[in-house]
Amino acid sequence: MADLRINLAGIQSPNPFWLASAPPTNSGYQVQRAFEAGWGGAVWKTLGDPILNVSSRFAAVSFNGQRVAGFNNIELITDRPLEVNLQEIYETKKKFPNHAIIASLMVEPKQEKWHEIVKRVEDVGVDGLELNFGCPHGMAERGMGSASGQVPELVEKQTYWVKEAARTPVIVKLTPNITDITVTAEAAKRGGADAISMINTINSLAGVDLDTWNTVPHVAGKGAHGGYCGPAVKPIALNMVAECARNPLVNVPISGIGGISNWQDAAEFILMGATGVQVCTAAMHHGFSIVEDMIDGLNNYLDDKGLASVMDLVGRSVSRYSNWGDLDLNYKIVAEINNDVCINCNKCHIACEDTSHQCIDLYTENGRPLLKVREEDCVGCNLCSIVCPVDGAISMVERKSTVPPMTWNERQSLISSLSK
Repeated sequence: MADLRINLAGIQSPNPFWLASAPPTNSGYQVQRAFEAGWGGAVWKTLGDPILNVSSRFAAVSFNGQRVAGFNNIELITDRPLEVNLQEIYETKKKFPNHAIIASLMVEPKQEKWHEIVKRVEDVGVDGLELNFGCPHGMAERGMGSASGQVPELVEKQTYWVKEAARTPVIVKLTPNITDITVTAEAAKRGGADAISMINTINSLAGVDLDTWNTVPHVAGKGAHGGYCGPAVKPIALNMVAECARNPLVNVPISGIGGISNWQDAAEFILMGATGVQVCTAAMHHGFSIVEDMIDGLNNYLDDKGLASVMDLVGRSVSRYSNWGDLDLNYKIVAEINNDVCINCNKCHIACEDTSHQCIDLYTENGRPLLKVREEDCVGCNLCSIVCPVDGAISMVERKSTVPPMTWNERQSLISSLSK
């Protein structure tokens, strides 16, 4: 069995699977249940001045029969007294000394406020701090959360204030509600962050009830924007992790968050530069026991790849993620249809004919309907293989190019030199 232990900026954990700061980490009872189930760490639900939450507060987006493809919430930080949370953190850490407990923190952007809460949470034995600069609703309207996280100067300044007082590693949690997340990641690094975590939730409205015209969710007939998470946000989160992982001005460990539902998702985040991952929606959907399959699956995957440790997997795909201008314009793949497997639903033909490059022909041979790709017209867009409902019916096959590789940047340089 591979070694699943991780070290994220000095924070030790028995495996890379942490619960994110959210409803599942609202109390000592929950976090202890999670550790008993196998989770390696937990980021305690955000601490600060307790607030009042509303009812109702959650909504979900289902798609094509999949429940909770996306999840929306308007819940805020802890509504429990700080003293109660601190006592439960102390008791939980005492009971599970080898598991990672991270305190998520959010206070007003004032130096003395950060110093005070840092001292109080570190006194009860947390392994690290996560600064919540990402919450897009409720707290942002009060000048905290993403209101701070969208301003690089505030991210840098508040990180610096925390580092002045902190004895444990500091993770800065970044908001995705920004044009370029690497800008705030660089600011966190300048402020002294030991690591970053991403992404927090995305501004969203889950829906509108077509019978009542109320928003979903609504509170006495009124709604507000919330935070979106779950499987639907995974590609957005994975991109942002990758962009920060390949940015030399960031260069700190990453805790990956966003739509992670199984070991495969976790492995993708780790390959793209995350040292560990945080999970929320999947645990809320299926319960804490999902971590068992995550642990087994990742273990088997590492064994299959011949890797002794999950730390050996971190960042293996980062060098393969680049800018569009660095891609080979002469690389060629084409679609190939296996008519022995094809069920003649013709979805590939329709998609190609209506919305792509009209390169799939319908014909009949010995009375049997068949499909064939005209390779000279196929651009290798992948659309036919994406819409095909049968595994193995359509393959994307590499074709050897008759010309050497050339990127857009190289092409432009060549054109420029020839024009002189």
